Amino acid sequence: MNLKDNTILITGGGSGIGRGLAEAFHALGNKVIIAGRREALLTEVTDANPGMASAVLDITDAAAIRAFAAEVVAHHPELNIVINNAGITTREDLRHAPEGLEKAEAVVTTNILGPIRLTAALLPHLLQQEQATVVNVTSGLAFVPFPLGPTYCASKAALHSYSESLRWQLRDTPVRVMEIIPPYVQTELGGPHQAVDPRAMPLRDFIAETMALIQSRPDAKEICVERVLDLRMAEAKGRYDAAFQGLCDLSLSFAQAP
Repeated sequence: MNLKDNTILITGGGSGIGRGLAEAFHALGNKVIIAGRREALLTEVTDANPGMASAVLDITDAAAIRAFAAEVVAHHPELNIVINNAGITTREDLRHAPEGLEKAEAVVTTNILGPIRLTAALLPHLLQQEQATVVNVTSGLAFVPFPLGPTYCASKAALHSYSESLRWQLRDTPVRVMEIIPPYVQTELGGPHQAVDPRAMPLRDFIAETMALIQSRPDAKEICVERVLDLRMAEAKGRYDAAFQGLCDLSLSFAQAP
C-alpha cells in the first residue's frame, strides 16, 4: 500500500481514527473521500481540509451501500483504496439483556455487515485497478475481549477473520488486504470520557505511529502500534489468561464510569 497518489474512501471519516487517517492521507497529497451518517460532521472535516470530499452513507443500510458504491465509483473512477473504519460500540449486561437486542444487533450490522457489504460492492471496481487495497480497522479487543463490550469485541474478531479469508482469496489479484489493529485510543467511540482518558493512547500519537508503520512496511498484513502488541500477541505468547484477567479488572473501574 503506497502512501501517495491514491484515491481513498474512508468510512466513519468524520471523527476519531477515521478523521485522523483521512487528514494524514490528505496531507500526503492523496485524494480522500470521507463517508458517514452525519453530514454536518463531514462538512466540518472537509471545511478544515480543502480538497477533501465527503459523501453521506448509512453503513447499516444494504441498499444504500450498493447505491453509494455505484455513485462513488462514478464520481471517483480512480478509487483504489477503501478503509472500512466506521464502527460503534455499546456496553452490555448479558444477565439483563433486553429481549429485542437492538443495540447488539446495531453493532453487528455496523461493524461487520457494513464492511462486508461495502467491500463486496466495491470489489469489482477495485479488481480493475492496477493496484488497490482494502483496509479493515479492527481492534486489539478482537484478540482479547473486554467483558463490558461482548458484541463489539465479537464483531471485531469476526472482521479480523473475514480479513484473513479475503486476503487469501485475493492473493492472485491486484487487491491487497491490510488490517489496522488499534489499541484503546483517545476518541469518543466509547463516550466523551474516552477522549480524555489517560489510559488511552493519544489519537495524534496513534495516527503518527500507524502512518510510519505503513510507510516502513507497505506490504504488511497487519499494522500494530507498540501499545496493542500485548493484546495481539497474548495467545501466541501464552499470556492470554493474564491479559483477559487484566481487562476483567479494568471492567470493574469502567463499570463505574458514566
